[in-house]
Amino acid sequence: MTEILEHHTLFIGGRWVEPAGPDTIDVVSPVTEQVVGRVPHATPADVDRAVAAARGAFDHGPWPRMALAERVEIVSRVKDALAARHRELAELISLQNGSPTLFAVRGQALSAVGVFTSALAAAERFQEEDERQGTGGPVLVRREPVGVVAAVTPWNVPQLTIAGKLAPALLAGCTVILKPSPETPLDANWLAQVCADAGLPDGVLSVLPAGRETSAYLVAHSGIDKVAFTGSVGAGKAIMAAAARNLTSVSLELGGKSAAIVLDDADLSLAVPAIVGGTCAANSGQACIALTRVLVPASRYDEVAGALTGAFAALKVGDPADRTTVVGPMVTKAQQQRNLDYIRIGQEEGAKVLTGGGVPEGQGTGWYVEPTLFGDVTNDMRIAREEIFGPVVCLIRYETEEEAVELANDSAYGLSGAVFGADTEHATDIARRIRTGTITVNGFRLDLAAPFGGYKNSGIGREFGPEGLAAYFEYKSVNLPAPARS
Repeated sequence: MTEILEHHTLFIGGRWVEPAGPDTIDVVSPVTEQVVGRVPHATPADVDRAVAAARGAFDHGPWPRMALAERVEIVSRVKDALAARHRELAELISLQNGSPTLFAVRGQALSAVGVFTSALAAAERFQEEDERQGTGGPVLVRREPVGVVAAVTPWNVPQLTIAGKLAPALLAGCTVILKPSPETPLDANWLAQVCADAGLPDGVLSVLPAGRETSAYLVAHSGIDKVAFTGSVGAGKAIMAAAARNLTSVSLELGGKSAAIVLDDADLSLAVPAIVGGTCAANSGQACIALTRVLVPASRYDEVAGALTGAFAALKVGDPADRTTVVGPMVTKAQQQRNLDYIRIGQEEGAKVLTGGGVPEGQGTGWYVEPTLFGDVTNDMRIAREEIFGPVVCLIRYETEEEAVELANDSAYGLSGAVFGADTEHATDIARRIRTGTITVNGFRLDLAAPFGGYKNSGIGREFGPEGLAAYFEYKSVNLPAPARS
């Protein structure tokens, strides 16, 4: 049995301190179903301590008053440590959420490094203030840090989502209280020590592993200036309602039900691997940006269905530590059951299972789901409208490109997507018509230097790149005296 990674203290205000309460969180491996880690469960009293430390550091401490170049130097040390120790970080994340090794390295640890790199590049081009001519005279426009940030992050790509909030917030001069998911608190504590070792001043960062009650207390706290959240639509709405009572700023990166549009002239040798990479191979389908609706012209439906069925059936499901594994387990038994329930619902709705549809043979331990491809899906079915968050994909026919655009946009979500076609210019024109925050032509990509976020129920605000950095500033206009008239 793997040695249990025990943490007995909480990282509050830059120091490891005794928790206020006795409760703990058990971290359970989705592979072995055994406890692999244990951390203190933060309480509202711990939140109060963290907010007080963050408020003091922001209102009176050196961090927001440092020159940007000084903050860049410290954040660069954090990024460098992540890069140097990325394999260690990937193994820790995989231990908690079952992410396959190759994805854990590239999509988890190195993606976090990429976000820090992108944020640092944006900071190099950042102007703290600029002077412009107003209607009545010169105006000095300043950008000042928003304040104390509550960053609430999920279990599926924990370090990527942490980096998308922590890197720009720190560079802006904010102080941060990080509330990681109870499924993946170990890497958050690991990061806390990395930040301390990099020289982050006291009070600037706290890490509070906890469940919903403590999280709700944190986001509703009057001492918080901004909440940055990644997670479900339901939780996002609850956070927005709680933050509204204090008029706290929010940014929300929520769910998706993204469409991949295969055009009549698409090259399937390019489209099929990209669709596989954007579905089952994307963290075992546990990704908000997954291409879970594949829209196919009726004239090529059988061809596409056959190609994707073969590709899905060939994917190796199993131990994430095996470098040939593409699809690992679901993060929890509840998540596995959620997928199996939707597979049953799809069949009851009249969709046809082309491959998969259950628990892989021989996987008696671990929360696995077979890569599942549904055919004969219509866009009004629950499996086509609701986020399943697993390796379950729907094939939907269309007759005309106009119908394909309508189907893609006929969703409560708008986070990601793809268009595949031999005529790149035409495919790009189709992409422009899809109401989604990110879309790729002839591929599947999340670009960490470009703004990321969603339309509709997929969220509010953007992360990554210059836009992600800008989200952690307030704007101040200083009206300067008009020049004296001669």
